[in-house]
Amino acid sequence: MSEPAKPGILERLRARFGWFDHVMRAYERFDDRNGGFFAAGLTYYTIFALFPLLMVTFAVGGFLLSRRPEVLKTIDDHIRSSITGALSQQLVDLMNSAIDARTSVGVIGLGTAAWAGLGWMSHLRAAISEMWSGQQPDSPGFVRNKISDLIEMVLTFVVVMATLALTALGHEAPMRAVLKWLDIPEFPAFDWFFWLLSILISIFVQWLLFTWMIARLPRQKVSLINSVKAAFLAAIGFELFKQVASIYLRVVLRSPAGATFGPVLGLMVFSYITAYLVLFATAWAATASGEPAPQPVAPPPPAIIAPRVQLVEGLSTRQTLTAMAVGAVGALTFSRLTRRVR
Repeated sequence: MSEPAKPGILERLRARFGWFDHVMRAYERFDDRNGGFFAAGLTYYTIFALFPLLMVTFAVGGFLLSRRPEVLKTIDDHIRSSITGALSQQLVDLMNSAIDARTSVGVIGLGTAAWAGLGWMSHLRAAISEMWSGQQPDSPGFVRNKISDLIEMVLTFVVVMATLALTALGHEAPMRAVLKWLDIPEFPAFDWFFWLLSILISIFVQWLLFTWMIARLPRQKVSLINSVKAAFLAAIGFELFKQVASIYLRVVLRSPAGATFGPVLGLMVFSYITAYLVLFATAWAATASGEPAPQPVAPPPPAIIAPRVQLVEGLSTRQTLTAMAVGAVGALTFSRLTRRVR
């Protein structure tokens, strides 16, 4: 009788450390639900949605510059002093044409941003819902889905703007301005204090943002407690990623090639890592209880009743002749035996 196979290293670690078993269960769910595929798709929709937002930004800048001719003249002078020759005039003409077309650019940008934003929100909600339950709930209808996605997109945009504002307040320059306004002298120890406080504020606002995304965006009700815990881990991981990314950008932007392609590649990597982190945190929240989420049981297929008619054929001609012959032989044999007995 063969001995049972010994458990491997991963099995022993999972049996010993509950947190490690939770991480493995989260990764298994993330992998089974195609989390990497969803993260790549969200990266595409994120990059695609940025271009109409840039159009809206340019349109807003055009409206502001059209009302501030002194600022526009300062920009023209700066361009002409920095760039000589015909190129400076071409840049000035290009800026003026962009300002003149601010209305059409803004309208097209708003329409495209709404369309791209709805697509981004729809796919983000589908990906997070997939990490939670693995099955999408019944759709209430195309129109109601789009209205719901529009509401969630606007609310998410408001939350993102609020978190960006809180993050900006945690930077060194605003803090120094507040100290100056309060007439508090600066000390060398404030540098470390500002750095630590900015990180803590960043983690806090990222925690709020990820909690909103993990708990609010799924199309079904989910556990708020598990969402809060998963969002906190995601906020810490995201802050670590930001620190590494800042070092990467400082190194890459030193070369001309890095300055040209580095920001584009950095934006793509930033979008992918963010989507990957949100979806993995959602899978972590979905496996926090240690038991798989209850799945809706699909009804059995309808029973098909089809009567079967089977015809029972009689004896064939050969079988009939054989039976007659056997009967005749049997009758003849019986009659002879009867005569002998007499």
